[in-house]
Order: sequence, then C-alpha cells, then structure tokens
Amino acid sequence: MYLDHFGLQQAPFRITPHTEFFFAGGNRGATLEALIYAITHDEGIVKVSGEVGSGKTMLCRMLLEKLPENVETVYLANPTLSQDEILFAIAEELRISLPEGRSHLLLRSLQERLLEIYAAGRQVVALIDEAHAMPPEALEEIRLLSNLESSRHKLLQIVLFGQPELDQRLRETAMRQLNDRITHNFCLPPLHRDDVAVYLMFRLRAAGYRGPDLFTKPAIQLLSKASQGLTRRINILADKALLAAFSDGVHQAG
Repeated sequence: MYLDHFGLQQAPFRITPHTEFFFAGGNRGATLEALIYAITHDEGIVKVSGEVGSGKTMLCRMLLEKLPENVETVYLANPTLSQDEILFAIAEELRISLPEGRSHLLLRSLQERLLEIYAAGRQVVALIDEAHAMPPEALEEIRLLSNLESSRHKLLQIVLFGQPELDQRLRETAMRQLNDRITHNFCLPPLHRDDVAVYLMFRLRAAGYRGPDLFTKPAIQLLSKASQGLTRRINILADKALLAAFSDGVHQAG
C-alpha cells in the first residue's frame, strides 16, 4: 500500500523468511559461517537455539542456499513426526524406495544409501526445524541416526533448530545421551538497539529504498524497546509505523 509513497520496489518488512533480506549483523552472519564450517568438517550434531521470532528459520533457509554443492540437504519442518515418520521422511528425500510392508528394513537401507553418497564424495545434512516440539521418541531417533558412520566419518550431519525450551529438554536426564553428542551450540540473541537501526535501513535498502532514514531516532528507540530486539516483532512494528506515516501523508516514521 505504501510502496510508491516511500519509493520502495517491494515490501521491506515481510515476516516470511525471504533470503535476500538476510541480515548478517547481530552475529547472524558469523553464526551462518560457523554452521557451514561445522557441517562440512564432520562435526556431528549441531544445535541452534533462539527465542520465537529471532530468525532461526531465516538462518536455516540461508544455510540451505549457502552449503557447498557436494552437500545434500534434508529439511524437516514438521516437529510432530513420529520416530518412524522421521526415517521415512529422510528416506524420501534421499530417494530410497522400500517394498510394501518392509519398513523394518528402512534403517539398514538408509545406512546403505548414506554409504553410497559418502563413497561418491558427497555429504548429507538433516536440518530439523522446531526441534523443541519433537516428541521424546523422535529425539531418541535423532540420537540413533547420529550413530550412522563409516570407519572414519559420520554419514549424516544433523542440525537442530529450536526455541530455548530445546536447551531445557536436552538437560533432562533422559536426554543426556543425545546432549552428549552435540558438538556445537549456537544462540541467536535479540538485536541490540544499535543493531536495530542498522537492520531497519538494511531491510529498506534490500527493498529498493534509496533515500534518507525513514525512522527517527525516537522511533527507533521505541521500536527497539517494544520489539525486545526480536526481528519478527521489529518487522511487524516497522510495517505498522510506515503504514501510519503513509496514512498521515508524511515521509518519515517518527
């Protein structure tokens, strides 16, 4: 609605994770590079945690785009999958077919397929979103999958993305075996106030804006405080602020 008014080519503050709007500040870019390193250097299970709206899904999408071509990816977005459904979902992504009624052979078939991929000089990584909501038996299946290996290397890298509740669950006694297999822990903290100003301008520039700041310093301070530095909230509030400025016929949100 306000695109022409502000000279924008597209909406700058959509809450859907479009990777051209990935913000590398606030430690996001460094975390992405560290994730790529961990995956490509056979580091086993990696965990990324952050509050709701902190940018975990965006980071996951960027990882899908930036991993080297020799890395095959399996993306699991449904946290309610059962133990068997996780295996079938991975098998489907890796093009493993099973005869009717032979599901008990799935794990063996999965290992054989992973060995084929490894022999061809390729890697496989499973990116699991919303991992904090997975049932206990599904998390146990993740642990078992992490045991699949050749004589020297892991056959399946695993990255868990989840809210802070995932950290709490992994500290439970029943989860200690899985927790011990996590080699790297990354956290996406809220953006600091200075980062919020940079983030706002970055999103505007990515959307085609070429003018001066659209947000006054008081507006940025209010927006930073109200959003608590969470990027999804920042997007929602910034969008409303621009809409209000457009309705008032002004060219700056103050």
